[in-house]
Amino acid sequence: MPRRYDCSDASDRAAGLREAASAVRRGELVVLPTDTVYGIGADAFNRTAVGALLRAKGRGRHMPSPVLVGSPGTLHDLVADFSDQAWQLVEAFWPGGLTLVARHQPSLTWDLGDTHGTVAVRMPAHPVALDLLTEAGPMAVSSANLTGRPSPQDCGAAQSMLGATVCVYLDGGPTPAAVPSSIVDVTGEAPVLLRAGAVSAERLREVVPDLEQNPH
Repeated sequence: MPRRYDCSDASDRAAGLREAASAVRRGELVVLPTDTVYGIGADAFNRTAVGALLRAKGRGRHMPSPVLVGSPGTLHDLVADFSDQAWQLVEAFWPGGLTLVARHQPSLTWDLGDTHGTVAVRMPAHPVALDLLTEAGPMAVSSANLTGRPSPQDCGAAQSMLGATVCVYLDGGPTPAAVPSSIVDVTGEAPVLLRAGAVSAERLREVVPDLEQNPH
C-alpha cells in the first residue's frame, strides 16, 4: 500500500522525507510537490526505476524524463559544454520555473529515454522537493499524471491517477501554479526557447538578449 505524508506537519514531513529518500534508493517511485505541479520521481541513475516511471505515466521512451537537482553545483557532475550564458540563466532563475536542455556528461550511464545525449534539468523552488533532492540526489521527475490527463496541482489528484504504482506520496498542499516550467535549449551557440512557461521570453532576454524562439 502506498504511504502518504502530510508535509504541513513537521514530524510527518520528516518521516515522509526519510521514507521517500529510502524508496528512491530502493528504486521505487515517489510523488512530490514542486513549484509548478506535482511530480512523479525516481532515482535518475536507476534505469529500471526510470522505466517504471515512464510506464506508470503511460509514456514512451520518445518522451524522456527531465531531471531535478537540489543545487546548481550538482550540474558540474551532470552536464558538459555548459556555456557562460547557461550559467547566467541558472544564476538568474534557479531555483524556479526554468528547465535547461544541456549535453550530459558522456561518462554517465543513466537511461532517461531517447535523449540523444542531452538532459533537461531544473532546480525547483519548493522546500519539500529541495529537501528530498538534497537527501536522495538527482531524480528523474515528470508531472504526476497519466499521459493525456491534466497535470495535478494537489496530491490527491496525483494519487487518484497513479495509485499503487507509487510507494510514497509527499503531500505539500496545493502547488502555487499550474504553469509548467519554461524550457531553454543551451546546447547550441545561442539559447533557444523550446517552451514558454513560468519564465517569459521577455524575462529570459533580460539575461540572454540573443535568445531564439523555436519556430515549431
